[in-house]
Amino acid sequence: MDRIRYGLWILLLGSASLWLAAEPRFYEAGTFFAWREAMTQLSGVLAFGCMSAAMVLALRLRCVERLFGGLDKTYRLHKWVGIGALVFALVHWLWAKGPKWAVQLGWIARPARGPRPEPSNEIEAAFRAVRGLAETMGEWAFYVAVPLLLIALLRRVPYHVFAKLHRVIPVLFLVFAFHALVLVKFSYWATPLGGLLALEIVAGVFAAVVSLAGRIGATRRVSGRLETVEPLPGVGAVTLTVAPQHWPGHEAGQFAFLGLDAQEKAHPFTIASAWDERSPRLSFVVKALGDYTRSLPQRLRPGQEVRIEGPYGGFTFDDEALRQIWVSGGVGVTPFLAALQQKALRGSPSCPVDYFHSLSAPDEVVEARLQALAAEAGVRLHLVWPQRDGRLTGERIRAAVPQWREASLWFCGPEGFAEALRRDFTAVGFDARRRFHREFFDFR
Repeated sequence: MDRIRYGLWILLLGSASLWLAAEPRFYEAGTFFAWREAMTQLSGVLAFGCMSAAMVLALRLRCVERLFGGLDKTYRLHKWVGIGALVFALVHWLWAKGPKWAVQLGWIARPARGPRPEPSNEIEAAFRAVRGLAETMGEWAFYVAVPLLLIALLRRVPYHVFAKLHRVIPVLFLVFAFHALVLVKFSYWATPLGGLLALEIVAGVFAAVVSLAGRIGATRRVSGRLETVEPLPGVGAVTLTVAPQHWPGHEAGQFAFLGLDAQEKAHPFTIASAWDERSPRLSFVVKALGDYTRSLPQRLRPGQEVRIEGPYGGFTFDDEALRQIWVSGGVGVTPFLAALQQKALRGSPSCPVDYFHSLSAPDEVVEARLQALAAEAGVRLHLVWPQRDGRLTGERIRAAVPQWREASLWFCGPEGFAEALRRDFTAVGFDARRRFHREFFDFR
């Protein structure tokens, strides 16, 4: 989580600092309209920086994923820079349009304009010639982008609707890149800020082209065949077993994008099985959370072709702690299923492990499977059904694991549960910043 915050603040403060270096005397602006020009430029610089960062983060690059500790963290930052782009673009639009409205209403007077200085070179002259077009295109792209970004943030909008509408974003970015290129103050191009803007334009345009060509994650895609479809009515989920072709292998806790329908965009699902080259199979436990996932048991048939992209993620149970505590709730069990299998395949655990799973409902099949896997892996299993056993709390975990201070805690489950557990452990001196590992499995 700290890397996400650092990444966001470095982007915003770095951009603002370079703008300030390019406009060191902006605070001496003597009129409202002089301030308007400066603030329009600053808000535009920040908005475009967030847009470009969002485009690059969406590429699922390995180097970026490693930098932020997993694709789930990368997409969390993608979400926040998207919100930043929306906020700064709105501020930019208000600075550009608000004073014009105030003049029309007679609230303020437009200052007298002198003649524009002649362009210093042919490039500036070319930019000035298309200035009106860039303003108009940027304004209308803004009107289209705002509802699309709001839809992306509304969880009630079905995923397939969100995914299809989101494909328009790269086209809009190309318009914003043209808008920024033409309308940024020309003197900025000779400063470090100009170098940053040029990098953002090139990187963002490249990302937009890759996205429009459907090449995001293309080098990590393989085909496969669906082997089994097993409903789990007790937890409202379905288990899928897939035989992939040329799968590179994965670590327990990682996930993949699974395409089950040519008409539907691939969805991210945690891999619920360890990789064994002697039996090359992948398992996914898919919770019925939306229209698409609820319809899977009726739509899927063994033998059909599927698309798999991955593996992704940094939730791989890899640290130097002397002991580990695993906690999951509901469908958050999936990375731990893979971890239990992986430990069983590789021998005894490298450190003692206590695994706490909070059951959403009693399910004899799930409980028996967890107990068998835990016994084989040498992991202490603690199954809790809140209606029968009471809520799973930090105090309860610490009572069951007296050596909790030397442990790391790995969590996958509902967000509210995660935050409550993190606050509880932090309150008793647990170093949650370094030892509380969480899967942010939220791609919207």
